[in-house]
Amino acid sequence: MLAALLAGCAGMKPQPAPAPAATDPTALTLTAEAALKRGDCRAAAEDYAEATAAGDARLARRATEVALACEHLPAAWKAVTRWHTLAPADHDANALYALVALKLYRTADARAAVGDYCRAVLAETAPEGAPAKGARRSRPGQTQGLRALADLVSLLLEETDASAVLAAMSAVPEPTAGEPQVLALFGELALAAYDGKRAEEFAQRALAHDPKDLAALHVLARAYVLRGDADHAIATARSAVALDPVRGGFELAEVLAALDRVEEAHQQLENLRGTGGVAIAEIDRRLALLAYQSGDLKEARLRFGALLASGEGNEATQLYLADIAARDGDPEGALAEYRRLYDSSVAVPARSRAAALLFERAAHTDNARTEALTLLDDYAAEHPEDELRLTLAKAHLLADHGEADASLKVLSTALERHPQHPSIEYDRAVILEQAGHVHESVSALEQLLAQRPDDPSLQNALGYTLADHSLELPRAEGLIRRALNVMPDNPAALDSLGWVHVRRGDARAAAGMLARAYSIDHDAEIAAHWGEALWASGEQGEARRVWAAALAREPESKPLKATLERFIPDAK
Repeated sequence: MLAALLAGCAGMKPQPAPAPAATDPTALTLTAEAALKRGDCRAAAEDYAEATAAGDARLARRATEVALACEHLPAAWKAVTRWHTLAPADHDANALYALVALKLYRTADARAAVGDYCRAVLAETAPEGAPAKGARRSRPGQTQGLRALADLVSLLLEETDASAVLAAMSAVPEPTAGEPQVLALFGELALAAYDGKRAEEFAQRALAHDPKDLAALHVLARAYVLRGDADHAIATARSAVALDPVRGGFELAEVLAALDRVEEAHQQLENLRGTGGVAIAEIDRRLALLAYQSGDLKEARLRFGALLASGEGNEATQLYLADIAARDGDPEGALAEYRRLYDSSVAVPARSRAAALLFERAAHTDNARTEALTLLDDYAAEHPEDELRLTLAKAHLLADHGEADASLKVLSTALERHPQHPSIEYDRAVILEQAGHVHESVSALEQLLAQRPDDPSLQNALGYTLADHSLELPRAEGLIRRALNVMPDNPAALDSLGWVHVRRGDARAAAGMLARAYSIDHDAEIAAHWGEALWASGEQGEARRVWAAALAREPESKPLKATLERFIPDAK
């Protein structure tokens, strides 16, 4: 949407907006459109939002879309509130009202909008005659209504946190909320929100309607994985195989891979080659991904290369090959591969990763730093829909390479363009800590938490920051446990709680929590913490094994390498 709205802005520097000659909607709309052409997204969003006060629903819709495209959330909230007031039965107005509310962490408002959205959709799709009470047969318009709900969930998930979306979905009325398809959808949401117990409950309710529901079986198997119940996860996946050898077969392979049973997952995929109706290229693609994720870069390179050679690869395949070159210690080869993707569908990750490689050699090449930043700036100018994403990437790139002051300046400028934006404010707090300004970081996180006290991500971020610096450990643990009440299987929060125990000197208790966190997300920093807890518990051999496996997956992980330097300084 932003690309269409801001096509005239590309490459242009914002200029101050002239004051409108009048405060009527027409004058403000004209100044807003003029601001868009000048590249002044903030002025455009604010003028459009101001115009909605005396405008109609059509103007309020346009104002909402411009403000959202510009990531100007206060203006978006003002515009969408007006639109929602003028058109309370418009399901588009309700959908965007819920979206902006969630982006601003106004969960109660989002929940109300979801209820309004469902009622509006049901009114549009309701049949002339309703089925008998208790009937389960398909109703005219039912499929359309369920699809509309799935579309809403997809829209919200693109921009907001899964746990917040799941909370908002509690407003979906019965009987819609009890439909098997909706229960499976909510189960997927619960998985994304790292709540395995709720995901299991949703799946079991769906399976009570239809024991052969493959979508529900998928959710149930993943819920068992999330909760660490390998036997039930595999048994559930095998029941899916019995119902559908192809879809179930892929499900079993994914479950085995998630359980880190790589060889079994590999064999399961190979077994599918003899199954009718299976695309061989899809098996090869999954085998390549499995090799890459398990750290077998040689096999991954061969398989991704074969996909490209056969014509079955795509730009994502090329990106994997570039990443493999980077991870395998070939920065020049990786840069050459990334350059081929600078204007592709994967341009943002390709440019971001190339910029990181250029920064690595900036100390040896005067122009490398400039080239790295230009890679991001030029694309942002040409593709304003990605401007905020690239700005945050630029800020982290600078901070990761010792330029915290420059990073904070980038974020300060971003806040002028996108005032009160939660993502920018959060990243500023994180980078303050990274720069060594611990107390300023804690203060910034506390201010954000005061504004949204029920945000589990903020609770975990503040708790971890305190624990990492051995500050207020009882409070840190309390914050992290509050986060885990909302997302009980979140690996980052489990890692944080384990780290609190490490800081308290209880390494054995920490090791169990960190092992569970790593089983959910094979993140190198979690492995660094887990290995440290094992080492402190006297299990140095096991610590070495954990670190070696993680290093194979992420050889360039800075947290992991820093831990190895402390404990095994002579490691190569």
